[in-house]
Amino acid sequence: MSSVTDPARTAAGGLRPLAERTSATPEQLNEWLRQMLLIREFEVRTMQAYQDKRIGGFCHIYIGQEAVAVGCTAAVRHADPIVTAYRDHGHALARGMDPKYCMAEMFGRIGGCAKGKGGSMHMFDKPNNLFGGHGIVGAQTPLGAGLAFAKKYQDEVIDGGTSEHVTLCFLGDGALNQGAFYEAMTLASLFDVPVIFVVENNGYSMGTSIERGTSMSNRIIAKGEGCGLRGYEIEGMDVIDVYEAMKDVADTARAESRPAMVDLKTYRFKGHSMSDPRKYRTRDEEEQWESDDPITRLRDAMYEAGLLDEAGFKALGKEQKLLVRESIAWAEASPEPPIEELHTDVYVERFGPYLGTSMPQIVTDAEEN
Repeated sequence: MSSVTDPARTAAGGLRPLAERTSATPEQLNEWLRQMLLIREFEVRTMQAYQDKRIGGFCHIYIGQEAVAVGCTAAVRHADPIVTAYRDHGHALARGMDPKYCMAEMFGRIGGCAKGKGGSMHMFDKPNNLFGGHGIVGAQTPLGAGLAFAKKYQDEVIDGGTSEHVTLCFLGDGALNQGAFYEAMTLASLFDVPVIFVVENNGYSMGTSIERGTSMSNRIIAKGEGCGLRGYEIEGMDVIDVYEAMKDVADTARAESRPAMVDLKTYRFKGHSMSDPRKYRTRDEEEQWESDDPITRLRDAMYEAGLLDEAGFKALGKEQKLLVRESIAWAEASPEPPIEELHTDVYVERFGPYLGTSMPQIVTDAEEN
């Protein structure tokens, strides 16, 4: 379990009253619960579709980490850019992507957010300022610094005002040893770029525990502090804790126009990917973390505060199940990308300066024979 003090609990281990923990409204709490239920149901159905071979390629499930995506996105403004790694379904849904576009992308269909070309690891949503979904470990961190720099340049130089945006750049603890991450932190610090590097520290880089693969694993924010970033350690299994702490982080980064690094302690309930049998950890460990389910945490807190009852919780869950079922049906009804799409979205010009302006002839095996 996490070594970070849990602000949601009393010294005796019980949950503190909601009124003492957050200024969030009942409507906000209900929306966070809805989003986490949506992400959970989406991922459960994604696993089933993958096992049924209706989804191919790589697939990384977000179950257990829902409080991170929901709490972090709630703590910033909609205009603030977000970029993440390949375990990205939760971030896309928390940011507001219609689940049918997300599911269609999973199915490789033209109705997907990237027209079926990206798949599970490459969710993009320009209207919601989600800039991916990136499949190379740590490669999104320079992009995060670049997005933050671009927004700051727009605010201060082009618009002639003050910097108003922060950028959230999510990464896993497995990206901590990537050179690109250190370059991104160094440049962000050097140029006073307001990017927040959020480490979703679920304890494992694929099958390697953080203790075996990363130096200073008990205090990874020292890596950011060494580059001049503010460092924060946050309990990541409670969406209220995440929201309240991340709001302070974002407000500080926005006010100072400076970068930060956050160690968010969380846990993935499933394997690294759908092909991971999880033999590197014990069932006792998994059950201990599963007993601290982020959905159950918020549900119980709302029960205790009189903001929700069992019937209301079941109704909310039923709504998300229906929404995901409808999304699957919509995705399956969406056609596969036509062959003409093979050469689009590669260059700014349709076929690039060296390929000419007409569609190259493509001969299929059937036509050749």
